[in-house]
Amino acid sequence: MKFGTAGIPFNAKDTLDGIRKVKEMGLDAMELEFVYGVNLKEEKAIEAKKVSRKEKITLTAHAPYFINLNSNEKAKLEASKNRIFKAAKVAHLAGAIGVVFHPGFYMKEDKEKVYLKIKENLKEILQKMKRNDIDIMLRPEVMGKQTQFGTVEELLKLSSELDNVMPCIDFAHWHARTKKYNSYDEFSEVLSLVEKHLGKNGLKKMHMHVSGINYGDKGEKNHLNLKESDFNYKELLKALADFKADGIIINESPNNGMVGGDAQLLKKEWKKLALM
Repeated sequence: MKFGTAGIPFNAKDTLDGIRKVKEMGLDAMELEFVYGVNLKEEKAIEAKKVSRKEKITLTAHAPYFINLNSNEKAKLEASKNRIFKAAKVAHLAGAIGVVFHPGFYMKEDKEKVYLKIKENLKEILQKMKRNDIDIMLRPEVMGKQTQFGTVEELLKLSSELDNVMPCIDFAHWHARTKKYNSYDEFSEVLSLVEKHLGKNGLKKMHMHVSGINYGDKGEKNHLNLKESDFNYKELLKALADFKADGIIINESPNNGMVGGDAQLLKKEWKKLALM
């Protein structure tokens, strides 16, 4: 299992320095944060690929937040598709293995119709990527609010029906959204669903977000540090170990990217399990 930060560490000057700092912190991965726009120039992305290969740091990316593949406004829908495509293009140049994105909103519409619309729009993006030789996994994220498309079941179904699509399972989001899924048995239930829909390969190539989280009646409010939250991260790691899961865990806690932060805490706890 690889552990990393969402974005560059706090003391890093830029992406290239961030990759080196992540290595110094004893971590294995870093998520390029394009959440407010794809701000990494293509020539810099190519350099990032070289540095990440040298330092043996696995890169992923997070597309801009401003995406709604269920928008009824043509301009917003096209902008959403273009943002995912551009994020995929630059991330591919950087040698990243996946692009996480927030798929969209239900907009008070029938959920099955929303599913079909988002699926068709994703197919268009995938076709455009193929035409442009962009080979990278698209990772729709499990979302933390009930108004957002992105349940575990929806994303596993999408992933089983489309090539080059696999879920980003944000366990904190799922806990906030459901007010459940915070015990060993419940985490095991999610992992069983992954295996049912995507097979052993799905378990071996997981992309996860893990952090503390604050939530209310409508779901996610904001991220918290793990030890300041009710999120049962030790039980999650135990379930992952028992299912022989592998892949990447990206931390999004407020102390993410700090020495002694939650990314390092998660890796430390994982190593303890390996010794048991």
